[in-house]
Amino acid sequence: RFGIVFHLDFYSQKDLEIIVHRSAEILGVEIEASGAREIARRARGTPRIANRLLRRVRDYAQVLGDGRITPALAKRALDEMEVDKFGLDEVDRKILTAIIEKFDGGPVGIGTIAASISEERESIEEIIEPYLIQIGFLNRTPRGRMATPAAYKHLGLPPPKTQFDLLAS
Repeated sequence: RFGIVFHLDFYSQKDLEIIVHRSAEILGVEIEASGAREIARRARGTPRIANRLLRRVRDYAQVLGDGRITPALAKRALDEMEVDKFGLDEVDRKILTAIIEKFDGGPVGIGTIAASISEERESIEEIIEPYLIQIGFLNRTPRGRMATPAAYKHLGLPPPKTQFDLLAS
């Protein structure tokens, strides 16, 4: 629309820690450096997500803690919100699990994935998929999306048999 194309990269964890600290100041919440690090680590390289997680952890700290965000409190809050150490949430895990369990790890088309988990194709393609590719849990091939061995390992699922494994047995 404007004739200028921008390429946006994910933020580094260090930059996100600075953003979390600054946002905590604005919110008037006390946060330890390691608490900010825990939130930044799970923010998927995105300031908007870091700020959302900070607000949710702050609420948790106010209700179930003394209002201060410590590393232990941040970890407990994020674990209870089911945001794992890679920043994956329920929808991310649903996508990977569907590819692995319903489609034998892929390749499978994005429309089929979206239909199988009742999510919008655009949301998967524009928001979720780029991060899963960046962290090495998903590959995009001409034939469709494929879960990587790292995704199997992270979900605690046995990796698929390779052609070599099949020939050896």
